[in-house]
Amino acid sequence: MKRFNIFAVLFTIFGISAAQSALAVCPVCTVVVSSGIGLSRYLGIDDSITGLWIGGLTVSMIIWTMDWMGRKKISFRGDKIVVVLGYYLLILLPLYYTKLSANFFDTICSCASDRLFVSTVIGSFGFWAGAEWYNILKEKNGGHAYFPFQKVVMPLIPLVVSSIIFYILTK
Repeated sequence: MKRFNIFAVLFTIFGISAAQSALAVCPVCTVVVSSGIGLSRYLGIDDSITGLWIGGLTVSMIIWTMDWMGRKKISFRGDKIVVVLGYYLLILLPLYYTKLSANFFDTICSCASDRLFVSTVIGSFGFWAGAEWYNILKEKNGGHAYFPFQKVVMPLIPLVVSSIIFYILTK
C-alpha cells in the first residue's frame, strides 16, 4: 500500500507541475478526469467505466507532454511513439502488477476481453476524438470557442456518454 501512495503523490506532483507549463488540454479537464477515476474506484463502479476515465487521463497527459516538448523545442526521432508508449506503460503496468487488470498482451493476442484494458482503449480514443472535435470547431469559428469552457467540455462529452452506455450495459 505504501508504494501506491508514493506513486499517487509523485503522479500528482507531476500533474501539477505539467499544468503550469503546458496547456494543450486544460488543467481543469485533467483534474476532472483524475477525480472521475478516484471516485469510480471508491464507489465500486464497474471497471469498464473506470477504464474509460483512465484512458481519458492518459491521453490528456500525452497531449500535455507533447505540447510541453514542442514549447521547449525537444524533439528526437520517434518522440511521439516514446511518449505514447511511455504513458500507457506507466498506467497499464501498475494495473497489471496490482492485479487490477489482466495481462494486456494476452488480452490482445487471445482476443479475450479484460474490461479495464478494453475500456481504457475506448476512453483514450473518445477523449482524443473530443479534443480533436474541439480543435476543428474552433478552427471553423475563426480560432474562437463557441461557448465558455468548450475546451473542457468537448473532450469530456465522449467520456460521459460512454460511461452512461457502459453503465447501462453492465447494470
